[in-house]
Order: sequence, then structure tokens, then C-alpha cells
Amino acid sequence: MTDNALAQPGPSTPLTLLGTGAMGTALARAWLAAGHPVTVWNRTPARAEALAAEGATVAASAAEAVAANRLVVVCLLDDASVGEALDGADLTGRDLVNITTGTPGQGRSRAAWAKARGARFLDGGIMAVPPMIGAPDSGAYVFYSGSAALFEEHRDTLAVPAGTTYVGADPGFAALHDVALLSAMNGMFAGITHAFALIRREDIAPKDFAPLLVSWLTAMAHSAHKAADQLESGDYGKDVVSSLAMQVAGNATLLRTAEEQGVSAELLRPYMDLMERRLALGNGEEDTTGVVELLLRKP
Repeated sequence: MTDNALAQPGPSTPLTLLGTGAMGTALARAWLAAGHPVTVWNRTPARAEALAAEGATVAASAAEAVAANRLVVVCLLDDASVGEALDGADLTGRDLVNITTGTPGQGRSRAAWAKARGARFLDGGIMAVPPMIGAPDSGAYVFYSGSAALFEEHRDTLAVPAGTTYVGADPGFAALHDVALLSAMNGMFAGITHAFALIRREDIAPKDFAPLLVSWLTAMAHSAHKAADQLESGDYGKDVVSSLAMQVAGNATLLRTAEEQGVSAELLRPYMDLMERRLALGNGEEDTTGVVELLLRKP
């Protein structure tokens, strides 16, 4: 279930928001602007003062904030902060939506924790930075997983600050999707960093090089679809354009160029090492997708 458009103002469901850091403040402002009564709490009260001036009700404690509304959204530093903030709060009959960044395991544990305290639970992973929240066409969205009934009931309210994408009843799936995408992003950033390092000492303007880099990475990103097809079929030799053997051979040029340019290859080496290991197992005619198998630890 996906809704990637910001919701239009509808019935003004009241809600509680725990956490008014940069992200929490952006979320609160989006809900307030859409006409939702918002009760907020922050461990440092001064950080909620600006929202009070904009119409939010500031609670003196997390427990008081939770008691104010059935829908409770939590956006704190980490999972430990969630437990500390809600310790002593009565969650009976509450709909708890936790969009604090965490791991799949933490999402599942927090869901069981909430259920034991009488609450329905939805975990979330925010795919946005604060300036994107509440901004039409920004592309911001949030992964949600857990109680489907909770999601459907509050879908319009949750979609006010950012689009919504429900990824399943398993409470850990929102965090898993979030972290998987962020991990891919970090790998891309590593490649971008290495590319700029290669040209850094040359008479090549980074601003001239950047459009070429973006265009190339955008074109190559489509290979994810082929990798997904190969993973689902189990056939890593399907539709191979450049075999693992060819790519391992080509790595020598990448490494030699880095050496010539006086650039460390430490951002490239881990992936190249995996490719070489996969090749040594006799998979030279495959695509590089089979490297996934080397990353899976035995149960």
C-alpha cells in the first residue's frame, strides 16, 4: 500500500508527538498547518516553545502527552530513548507509531513491548530530511510496517507530512527497507568520493564532472531490476552483459588508475575482493549478483 502524494487536509485527527528535534519539529508544523491539533513533548522543554507559539499544546511529561490523544507518534534519538520516554506512560488503547530510526530487530521487539502494554503498533522509516517534510513534490515518504488496521485508520493523517508506503505486517520491515536503501546510498557515496578523488589533482572542474557522474550513476542504477530478477529466479547467468570474469579483469585498470593518480583504493577493495572470491568458486560466466551469496552468513 503506497501513497506518495501528500494528503489533502481532511478530518483533523488530534495526535501526540514525542520528540521535537529537527525532524519532529518539521512533522509537527506540517500537521499543525493541515489543521490537526497536536500535543508535543520534548525532553528539553525549550525546544518545544516555538511549536507552542504556532498552536501546539506542550505537555509537561511524556506520560501526559500520551494521555492526551489516542494517536501517538514517536520521533526520538534512538530505541533506548523510546523506552525511556514511554516508561510509566499508560499505553492502553493507544495507537503507537514509532518513526524513530532503528533496526528491524528493535522494531519487532518494540512491537511486542507495545502489544504487552495494550497498544497497537506501527514502525516507520523516514526517507527524507527535515526540509522535505510537508513540502509538496519533495519526494519525501515514510515506510510503515506493523498493524495494517492502525495504518489504514490513520493513513490520511500520516500522509500529511510525507507520502506513505506500507511494507507489511512484520514490524521489522519498515526499518529493514529504510536501512537497505540507506546502505545502498552509502555505497553510492563511496563511489562518488573515489571518483572525485581521481580527478582532484587534475585540471578538471568538479562542477563540470558532476553532471557526467550523475548521468552515469542514474543509467547504471537500472541494473537493480536485473539483479532482482536474477535473485528471484536463482539464475545468476541470466541476461549477463558483462560477466564476473570480465569485470574482475577490468578491476586491474581501476586499481592501476588509482595508483597512478595517488588515490587510495580502500573504498573499492572490499567489493573487488568479494568479486574475486566469487570468481575463484568457478562462477566467471555469471553476473556480479552472485556476490550476494557471499555476504549471507550461515544461520
